[in-house]
Amino acid sequence: MPVPESTVLHRLSGLAAVAPGGRTAVVDEVFTGDPLGEVAVADAEDVTAALATARAAQREWAARPVRERIAVLDRYRKSVYRERDRLLDIIQAETGKARWTAQEEILGVLAGARYYARTAGGLLRPRRVPGPLPLVTGARVHHRPKGVVGVIAPWNYPMFLAIGDSLPALLAGNAVLLKPAARTPFSALANAELLYRAGLPRGLLAVLPGPGATVGRAIADGCDFLMFTGSTATGRTLARRCADRLIGFAAELGGKNPMIVTAGADLDAVARIATRACFSNAGQLCLSIERIYVQQRVHEQFTEKLVTAVAGMKLGPGYDFGWDMGSLTSAEQLETVSKHLADATSKGARICTGGRPRPDLGPLFFEPTVLTGVTEAMDCARAETFGPLVSLYPVAEVDEAVEQANDSDYGLNAAVFAATPAEGAAIAARLRCGAVTVGEGYAAAAASPGAPMGGMGDSGLGRRHGPDGLLKYTEPQTIATAGTGIMGPPAGGSPERFHRMQVPIAEFIARLPGRP
Repeated sequence: MPVPESTVLHRLSGLAAVAPGGRTAVVDEVFTGDPLGEVAVADAEDVTAALATARAAQREWAARPVRERIAVLDRYRKSVYRERDRLLDIIQAETGKARWTAQEEILGVLAGARYYARTAGGLLRPRRVPGPLPLVTGARVHHRPKGVVGVIAPWNYPMFLAIGDSLPALLAGNAVLLKPAARTPFSALANAELLYRAGLPRGLLAVLPGPGATVGRAIADGCDFLMFTGSTATGRTLARRCADRLIGFAAELGGKNPMIVTAGADLDAVARIATRACFSNAGQLCLSIERIYVQQRVHEQFTEKLVTAVAGMKLGPGYDFGWDMGSLTSAEQLETVSKHLADATSKGARICTGGRPRPDLGPLFFEPTVLTGVTEAMDCARAETFGPLVSLYPVAEVDEAVEQANDSDYGLNAAVFAATPAEGAAIAARLRCGAVTVGEGYAAAAASPGAPMGGMGDSGLGRRHGPDGLLKYTEPQTIATAGTGIMGPPAGGSPERFHRMQVPIAEFIARLPGRP
């Protein structure tokens, strides 16, 4: 059952957003719908003030050696580890997710912080590249911070996505204006406090809860780079805004993620894994599987195994690890799931298991649901549900599965289950999406901080994680040096002879050992 209100409120004590005007909003505990706490709400004026403070703090921060920034990150990471139970309570209280899903956020932040602490020094170190003339010319590539980075984070993973995107921006020498989702501000605030205690200057990271139409817009209009996670429609709007200002933009957007199951796969294992791949955070995960393509000759067998596995899931509220799936986070998501299901069944789809809201468990609970007989006429065939609803499709052969999986405007994540890893990898290479996991739903890709993660098509642009996840927050600057006058005709020499010899000399130099 939910943790007592007094305990949750104790977890939230001392968390303050940047909003001096006194405006507040009430955040509810998702499991019960009861008030959880109040949070300060920012407006455009608060963003303007935070931006001025951030610019001043960023200049000093960028001047500090990278090793000092890494030290702050290391201290923060240790604090997250020590205080993980408190952070888990906060994540669950404002999202309603099961505790194991909340722990994915802790694991993701710990892994990302550790990866960048180990690699940032090398990634940000000036890199020497050959000049056109050996010995007398040379060049170094530097990575300068963008300045002030805006991070607009979603409600579904309020720690992993809000803080996980902010850490590499800070490590690269930037300041950050962070707008958490209005319904999930406390995870960002709690982690910001841990960063401050670890030595991060307070003016360098401003947490600004508030409406996207005002706070999000003001951040986009003032920052030097914008990172956004959310819907494709909002992503397009923000991308146009950034394009008008000629600033960089990266986004992870929607998905309609497919899974392919071949006849040679271990169907029992796939059914177990699918309960996580489809219903982690009640399906409110950009990487969640919503379409499963199964070879015809094992389709019936797999359907039985999946239905049994899903029907056996433990659904309910609780601040412990005893539950497989928690609640939806908002009434809007509950309405979307209900509408998609009603539309599908009215047009002939069949519910294999689930299909009911569960107000007896909490106001926003909905059973994990498996559908068959979904056609193109149904909304859930192509539109992202972002809830606990998955559709099964029989296919004759793998080629048909690949064709159907790729037949989407989205391209974020996919999963493949085959007889062997080699067969799965061969299928994965044919899929048009930013990440494919063979033998798992999404966890292996998402939990690899050294590998870039992002989408193709309507699923976004740019990447988080890996070298790109840090370097996107920098501007590469080339500083080249040359002996005075060495690149032009020598004084008193023949310009014509010089220019005639330029190409042969350049070709000779290019063939020297060690030249790129």
